[in-house]
Amino acid sequence: MKKSLIALAVLAASGSAMAQSSVTLFGIVDAAVTRVSGNGAGNRIGLSSGGNSASRLGFRGTEDLGGGLAASFWLEGALNVDNGNASGFNFQRRSTVSLSGNFGEVRLGRDYAPTFWNSTNFDPFGTRGVGQALNYDNFGFGSVRNSNSVGYFLPSNLGGFYGQAQYAFGEASSTAVNDKAGNYLGARVGFANGPLDVAVALGQWKQVIGATTTALGSDFRMANLGASYNLGFIKPMIFIGQENLKNGAYGNSKANSYLLGATAPLGAGELRASIARFDLKDSSNDFDKFAIGYGYNLSKRTQVYTTLAYLKNKGNSVRSIAADGVAATGTTPGGKSTGLDIGVRHSF
Repeated sequence: MKKSLIALAVLAASGSAMAQSSVTLFGIVDAAVTRVSGNGAGNRIGLSSGGNSASRLGFRGTEDLGGGLAASFWLEGALNVDNGNASGFNFQRRSTVSLSGNFGEVRLGRDYAPTFWNSTNFDPFGTRGVGQALNYDNFGFGSVRNSNSVGYFLPSNLGGFYGQAQYAFGEASSTAVNDKAGNYLGARVGFANGPLDVAVALGQWKQVIGATTTALGSDFRMANLGASYNLGFIKPMIFIGQENLKNGAYGNSKANSYLLGATAPLGAGELRASIARFDLKDSSNDFDKFAIGYGYNLSKRTQVYTTLAYLKNKGNSVRSIAADGVAATGTTPGGKSTGLDIGVRHSF
């Protein structure tokens, strides 16, 4: 009898703890047959990963601490569906721990940079596949995520206003020439209420481009603005962004990106289209890109899709279309490039 009572007490305590905590396994598996081509460079055909949404596997959980306070974690890694993560699995998409309450949320770890969100949220193709606008990282610096970051998010009860700020430690030695290399400071603020969503973001990475042990690296700065308005039958969107190198031995350079796009419900799916332009200041080496695609929902979790993209270089620009798992072919200077995705996405 005593053993039975002890067992019941343990079960009751365990049930109480489980009621206050939750852990979720989630993910997306997305693969496409992709063809890319470029003038003078032929074409490539292969299997790409994440043509519509980035393939991923993750775990997230929340514990209710009482008094409106909660602790959370989020571990998310990329899935390469084309080769099964031949190079190994990690949690570099996101690995964070946070505390949240009426004050908002404080988040620590590897997370998205605030300056990236406008690039993906106001791109009809979500910066994925052959259709993405190519409106960020045009100087070759990886600006999507920051490691070693501390972030703050406004609470969600501000009448549609939202925002975040983030600082990331570059962790360089104080005696190094580039002692601030990798330090990031950025923020994003926006308003989403009813059909309107508009946000502005800016940020800076210190001494990251052209940095050596003897030469000071240029600061990499980003600023962008995005907006969308859902009319029901169509949701138009715009994006204006600037990437800027300042100071350092690498010198100064500036590039502007522009996008006009839209999504529209069509049958059991969604039509997507965009026109984008990349403009390198004081240079004719620019490019324009056009994309159109359609995703058909077989269920709430499964979609088949196709995207067609066309890129036209100007001047001596040699940009060409690529996809995760299918490398760009390259083009002749001023040449053209095309891309085609036909794929399926399943979320769980």
